Amino acid sequence: VQLQASGGGLVQAGGSLRLSCAVSGGTFSSYAMGWFRQAPGKEREFVAAISWNGGSIYYADSVKGRFTISRDNAKNTVYLQMNSLKPEDTAVYYCAADTYGVAPTTLEYEYDYWGQGTLVTVSS
Repeated sequence: VQLQASGGGLVQAGGSLRLSCAVSGGTFSSYAMGWFRQAPGKEREFVAAISWNGGSIYYADSVKGRFTISRDNAKNTVYLQMNSLKPEDTAVYYCAADTYGVAPTTLEYEYDYWGQGTLVTVSS
C-alpha cells in the first residue's frame, strides 16, 4: 500500500487549502483513513479520521468546525479541506491508512501505512 499526499503550500491566515492523499495497492474502500500533522519542534498529532464508508468521522478539537475530511472510494483518495487557516496550523501533514480497521481512530499506532507528508505554511 502506498500513500501520496499533495496540496500543501503557503497561504495567508484566514485562507484555505485542500490536501489530497491518493492510495494505491490494497483495498482502499475497506480502510479507515486519517490525517496527522507535525509542527516544527513538536510531536505528531491527530487531525482527523474517517471510516471506510465516510459514515463516521472524528476531528481534533483544534480543527473542529474549520477542517473537513472526506473520501472518494472510486478515486482511492482521501481529502482534507482546511478553511480559516491559522498560523498555528503550520505543519507537515501526513495521511495514514489503517488497513485492519474500518472504524476511524485517533491513535497513531493503529495506522500501518503513511504518506510522505506535505508542508502547509500559514503566514500571519
